[in-house]
Amino acid sequence: MTTENAVEGFDEVVKEFLVESYESLDQLDGDLLALEDTPEDLDRLASIFRTVHTIKGTSGFLAFPKLERVAHVGESLLVPLRDGDFGLTRNMADNLLHMVDAIREILRHIESDGVEGDQDYEDLVARLESLRSGEPTTEVQTDSDSPEEDTPGHRPAVDAEPVIESNESQIAEPESPNKPALKIESTAKPALSRQKSSEPEPAAESVDRPQSVADSTVRIDVDLLDKLMNLVGELVLSRNQIIQFSETIEDPAMIAASQRLNLITTELQEGVMKTRMQPIRNAWSKLPRVVRDLSASCGKDVEVQMEGADTELDKTILEALKDPLTHIVRNSVDHGIESAETRQSNGKPAKGVLCLRAFHEGGHVNIEIADDGGGIDSERVREKAIEKNLITEEQADRMSERELINLILLPGFSTAAKVTNVSGRGVGMDVVKTNIERIGGTIDIQSEAGQGTTLRIKIPLTLAIVPALIVKTDGDQYAIPQVSLLELVRLDSERARSQIEFIHETPVYRLRGNLLPLVYLDEQLELKQKRHPEDQPESVNIVVLQAEDQPFGLVVDTITDTQEIVVKPLGCHLKNVATYAGTTIMGDGTVALILDVFGLANKCSVLSEHRSRALTHDANESIEQNSNRQEMLIVDPGDQSRAAIQLTSVARLEEFDSTQVERSGNSDVVQYRGKIMPLIYLNGYSPASQCEGSTRLNTVVFASDENRVGVVVGKILDIVSEQLDSANGNLPSRCVVQDRVTEIVDLPQIVRASFPELMASSIA
Repeated sequence: MTTENAVEGFDEVVKEFLVESYESLDQLDGDLLALEDTPEDLDRLASIFRTVHTIKGTSGFLAFPKLERVAHVGESLLVPLRDGDFGLTRNMADNLLHMVDAIREILRHIESDGVEGDQDYEDLVARLESLRSGEPTTEVQTDSDSPEEDTPGHRPAVDAEPVIESNESQIAEPESPNKPALKIESTAKPALSRQKSSEPEPAAESVDRPQSVADSTVRIDVDLLDKLMNLVGELVLSRNQIIQFSETIEDPAMIAASQRLNLITTELQEGVMKTRMQPIRNAWSKLPRVVRDLSASCGKDVEVQMEGADTELDKTILEALKDPLTHIVRNSVDHGIESAETRQSNGKPAKGVLCLRAFHEGGHVNIEIADDGGGIDSERVREKAIEKNLITEEQADRMSERELINLILLPGFSTAAKVTNVSGRGVGMDVVKTNIERIGGTIDIQSEAGQGTTLRIKIPLTLAIVPALIVKTDGDQYAIPQVSLLELVRLDSERARSQIEFIHETPVYRLRGNLLPLVYLDEQLELKQKRHPEDQPESVNIVVLQAEDQPFGLVVDTITDTQEIVVKPLGCHLKNVATYAGTTIMGDGTVALILDVFGLANKCSVLSEHRSRALTHDANESIEQNSNRQEMLIVDPGDQSRAAIQLTSVARLEEFDSTQVERSGNSDVVQYRGKIMPLIYLNGYSPASQCEGSTRLNTVVFASDENRVGVVVGKILDIVSEQLDSANGNLPSRCVVQDRVTEIVDLPQIVRASFPELMASSIA
């Protein structure tokens, strides 16, 4: 049975106990030997006592009774030594060292077999107890006196440690506390004779011995990891500069070297970041105890459930989360979950449930703390907020229920009926919000009266190196973290004038039928004056972002590129500016500010639910007034004419090489996503037939259930939104689009006419 197999079934707690105990035992050996030289060193003696006490306590918790008993008698002997009741003697030191060896032996059995082994340590226990009580004990034989004897107090031969020989006789106790114990001198003769012997060296046996848990684990100081992460960040910056420089010269060797550097830097970066990743259970581990103690003091019965405890995130973020999570959990138990009597009278189980859930989503870690308590009374929150002058009655009347509930995140807010040692002082939730936003996270509260409350936290995986979109506005560069990026949209000047509308003085763009509020970056940075409806825009670049669940469009001058950036903290003069999340150094050596998407959305009121409802209401009215407006794909079939296809009937736009086209039956086909897709040539015009060799086929893919049909066109020109006059719900056959006569194509009808059996199978 190998060590890996034996350890595989261990609980993570046992593994950690083994690693820490092995390290503690190595330290104990050195401390005990040093204590013999300086028995008056009370700090070292206290350290020895704490180490043995920790091993004893943890072994009892993990149900290792034999290990607990051995450590307990050793601890009992160390108590009078620590208190100065008597001094350390040679015999005491020997027996304490044998206790260390016995603990090490038991740990090896636990590691290899999962149990403590069959060895009996009663003789060692009896000697330690006798020393504590002051009774005379038999001197322990040294290894040189009986090298073959295998007693619990002797170290296993596989350790291949030098044999310790005493050149002086044992000194009988008692001994003066101030008198230093005799030094134990070791000789090199046994080691030398072992080297000259033709017999196999005992140390060679350890070569084939399986690696232990302690040997496969290295503890690294967090400061060292932080320094290494900073160095990797600087390497990433240098990598970006070299790649940018290599693109300006035509040197194959330079390009190859920069690509190799890029690959190595990426792998190194991923490796270093993995060393900083820790499971969120490390932040959750103390919460069940918090809930147990608090629920007992409140007279409640609460069960804690955990889901996704293996979800990993950066250690820095994990440490920053511990205090906010503790406060949230305390609030849930104190404010949220009712007493057993109240719950039963409301038809609920007497025991309340507090669920902690964590999962990855789109480069973020989502943490949910949900309870099945009484929920938050939004009306009571409203009254308290007005009473404390946090909002006015007019403001409260305009707020939605969600906005009212989130008022509990304001400084000084509390609905507690009385001040206790747990809550009621009006501090805490605002600090929670501040701490979470400091690490780039967001917090949201949703509650239903009588059913419970769910608090959601969304935080980035890491704060060190992130992929970002680089944009320019008014000549300056800015970085936008890609975790908030949905898509990019470009409008030429004509489409910008016709498709950007103003609702309540807010510019919006109708993106696939939905109104997208627009935010001009130069306006938010106060580089330009606010635009008005009469202003004629030029071409517009829209970066579609998402803050919480609300998408919005950020209008910038230029979209440059995407690259990984190293996040640097803001200077003290910019820390209070909500628009920025940090800074970074670009490949050309210039500094770029990193935009805080959530802060930007808050500043321009994108997240205001009242405003969102107003926009939605006006959007619905606009849709009713323009029910005949259609999103159309404008194409050139290949004969210089124009055709329009309803966007709702288009599944995808694809390009195929003409060499991919094969003939099957009476139609052309291509292999598409593991299936055979037949092709139709719009207006009977085949671009592939007009030229020799390879050419690209622009194809509109029509989908019906699992069936796909490709409609080949000459060019794909544009996507427009047009007002079409329909008769009896039918679209006209032709209309004027962008000052050109355009044929309206009914794509489903064309496919049905060409492949009736295909459409019939879809309907069936």
